[in-house]
Amino acid sequence: MTPQEIKAALGAGLLSFPVTHFDAEERFRSDSYQRHIEWLSGYDAPVLFAAGGTGEFFSLSPNEIPTIVRAAKEAAGKTAIVSGCGFGAHVGVELAQAVEKAGADGILLLPHYLIDAPQEGLYAHVKRICQSVDIGIMVYNRDNSVLSVDTLKRLCDECPNLVGFKDGTGDIGGVRQITATMGDRLTYLGGMPTAELFAEAYLGAGFTTYSSAVFNFVPALAVEFYEALRAGERARCETILKDFFYPFMAIRNRRKGYAVAAIKAGVRLQGFEAGRVRPPLDDLTAEEEVMLDKLIAPWKR
Repeated sequence: MTPQEIKAALGAGLLSFPVTHFDAEERFRSDSYQRHIEWLSGYDAPVLFAAGGTGEFFSLSPNEIPTIVRAAKEAAGKTAIVSGCGFGAHVGVELAQAVEKAGADGILLLPHYLIDAPQEGLYAHVKRICQSVDIGIMVYNRDNSVLSVDTLKRLCDECPNLVGFKDGTGDIGGVRQITATMGDRLTYLGGMPTAELFAEAYLGAGFTTYSSAVFNFVPALAVEFYEALRAGERARCETILKDFFYPFMAIRNRRKGYAVAAIKAGVRLQGFEAGRVRPPLDDLTAEEEVMLDKLIAPWKR
């Protein structure tokens, strides 16, 4: 896909980040992963993100990521595949070029590793990775990689393939300034953990879509909520929030790292052999899995 084609796809509907499947020895398990991708692709998500945050990018080695991207591309049919990318600039460039070669339709540039950086450093980091490939790139604005309006504008002026902005800060005032300043130069994607909890606020700030983690295991419900949100059916959104998302949030908040581990548990409960999360994350307890199983029972496949 060209950068403009992936930009259009990113804004065309609900998006999601499939978990990365592992076997008992924590090796990538392509067969189960591809079955999961095929299932999710049947729900008309225009883009799936391989090896993203929910896909445990932070626990993958750089040479695993192109393999995961290839597997996703083979299974996704017409659904576009965007790859996670990150670390420092040098590793980021190598990884960006490797996933482009593996067939990725675009790249999500996750926050760099560990250290805080000044705006000039962030500018150089993003620019170097953008200019190393031809495919479209979306930046993930969160944690230690929060771009100012001026920095983002400079990058947009100099990097034609920078086509998307994903936000995980929750700073509605700040991101509204970005959407007002940049207009349709970028596609805007909500990226808070359990994004549905923030979707109405982000929609009001000019974000037309978001990435749904729960799409991994209750895709029909995730699509129903997204369609109700876009149709302005606020009462229906509130019902789904109360019946599913707030109880899910209570499970997710029981321990750190459950924003990923609870999603992977949901995938296993839907019958996919996704395996455990890799350290430093830890899985739900048996009691918590029972709680989650009861919650998703109406949407079991």
